[in-house]
Amino acid sequence: MLERRSLGRTGLQVSSLGFGASSLGGVFRDIDESEGIRTVHHALDLGINLIDVAPYYGLTKAETVLGRALRGVQRDRYVLATKCGRYGPEAPDFDFTGDRITRSIDESLGRLGVDHVDLIQAHDVEFGDLDVVVEECIPAMRRAVEAGKARFVGITGLPLEVVLAVVDRVDAGSIDTVLSYCRYGLHDTALLDALPALEAAGIGVINASPLAMGLLTHRGAPAWHPAPKELQAACEAAAELCERRGARIEKLAVQYAVAELRIASTLVSSASPARMQSNVEALSDPIDEELLADVLAVLEPVHNQSWPSGIQENR
Repeated sequence: MLERRSLGRTGLQVSSLGFGASSLGGVFRDIDESEGIRTVHHALDLGINLIDVAPYYGLTKAETVLGRALRGVQRDRYVLATKCGRYGPEAPDFDFTGDRITRSIDESLGRLGVDHVDLIQAHDVEFGDLDVVVEECIPAMRRAVEAGKARFVGITGLPLEVVLAVVDRVDAGSIDTVLSYCRYGLHDTALLDALPALEAAGIGVINASPLAMGLLTHRGAPAWHPAPKELQAACEAAAELCERRGARIEKLAVQYAVAELRIASTLVSSASPARMQSNVEALSDPIDEELLADVLAVLEPVHNQSWPSGIQENR
């Protein structure tokens, strides 16, 4: 059984490895819906209980497929998180106004086939006017909690300075969780610098994309990846080093991310039951410390490099 960790002050106990359901929307590849549903069921059987999704993933497809997968599944077997505020790939497809947030939550509940989610999150706050995020979006999510449509409220984003700025601007207790992606892994540990402030506020931390949206894979980054070329080249070199040693960088990356005990859960995304099983099984093996040291040495010149995300005035 996967280790359970406390998610901040929420009282929720979440699996150290969580299921990122973006894969169910065909974000990484075209998927067979029945295989995606089997993956959800297999993840639950493996002890994963945190499932994170969003209306943006596959333009509502991921929520719809996940809703079908959860039919008939005992509600206490999973902790369900979704998002609001982001609905398409470009900045105009963000809407953090209170009315839209309220409608979005109702729409998500309908697609997911549940009467409430455990966690509702503002999706990629760096793309919103922070005044609107603070004054309209977060209060609308809190009203959803009061109405019994969600239990807790969170925010997500890439630039940690923007995430922390939102936390600083709201009343204590308004934000229960932060989901950070691509900022804690083999190539980037910047999230550690943000942990003291988040811990002091009682905010639970979720880490997503330990493979850095494909950077830390044997296939290398997809063509659309926004990482600078220097970072992409270093990650490719690290992956090649692992292959020469008869290892896979994906396994090392997952092991490394989950080993940080101050992070409640690390989300991995796949629509393959076998891939989800290999991710869970990786946590039963001891990490190869010599390989880890060599990989970190390769990545040291690009350590904590990231890429621009969000609208300029909020950076």
